[in-house]
Amino acid sequence: MEMSHPAYRGVVTGLYNTFWWTGTITASGVMRGSLNLSDNRTWLVPVWLQLLCSSIIATFILFMPESPRWLFVNGKEMSAMEIVTKYHGMGNPESNWVTLQEQNYRELLNQDGADKRWWDYRALFHNRASIYRLACNLTVSVFGQWTGQAVLGLLLSAVLDTAGIHNAIAQTNLNLGFSCLQFVMAICGAFLVDCIGRRRLIFFTNVTLGLIWFGMAIATSRHFQTGSVDSARAIVALIYMFKVVFSFGLTSVIVLYPVEVLSFEMRAKGFAFSALVVNAADLLNQFAWPVAFASIRWKTYIILMFWCFLQAVVGPYGQSIPSDEFQ
Repeated sequence: MEMSHPAYRGVVTGLYNTFWWTGTITASGVMRGSLNLSDNRTWLVPVWLQLLCSSIIATFILFMPESPRWLFVNGKEMSAMEIVTKYHGMGNPESNWVTLQEQNYRELLNQDGADKRWWDYRALFHNRASIYRLACNLTVSVFGQWTGQAVLGLLLSAVLDTAGIHNAIAQTNLNLGFSCLQFVMAICGAFLVDCIGRRRLIFFTNVTLGLIWFGMAIATSRHFQTGSVDSARAIVALIYMFKVVFSFGLTSVIVLYPVEVLSFEMRAKGFAFSALVVNAADLLNQFAWPVAFASIRWKTYIILMFWCFLQAVVGPYGQSIPSDEFQ
């Protein structure tokens, strides 16, 4: 976000998170291909490819420019403005975009602020405006993890079992198809996020996901009672619908909104603090949902339905005050 051009920052930051699916598609494809191997290559190939991707990132990060915001805060103003001029002003130091960003840096970045001290997190809590910003950040970040996407990710095999799809290759084929579809829909959502609006997109997405979970509960209970093929097909179709809606409405926004709602001084530490809270919240996905799914099976979908509706009601996106007016 700090490197993207101000005119396209919303779309570019949204696209940043959508490319998570490129890794998912690669992983799904590799796992699908590895199923045809009969020896240790079944797990060695995925592991080595993970190492390859990490090595590529570690190598090319050395050739990427430093964040101009970080340079400015740490007393390297000329270096910061050189980067802004090169990438945002097309080499023209008199560009309006360069002038605007320099003005913002001087007005909003405190070179003696808390973001200069790695241990100082007081900027996140020092007044009501900061606390409200952080609350909006954490709410959207955590809610994005609790819509049930993890249930259809970590527990996809168990979910497909409830639909009568037990074959490992068939499940892997579906997972690969889900990933490709989600990538396309996430890109569409990222390009439309400025047109639709962040809060409106999150609100209607949660409502729609709640309705999909309602349909999942009905279809799965029907399948358990009758074992009908039609109910199994409905479950698969609803999984596709869930992933389409989630990818379009939340994949880009759950990164974009939490970053934008923080002030310049709060942004780096606020996003780090948000990552810590999200990882803690993800413990629910890792340990609670598997137990619930093993104990009450399809009734887990009812819980998720009510939770999505609750997220739509209590989220900060129901407020009318814009994030840039919190102060």
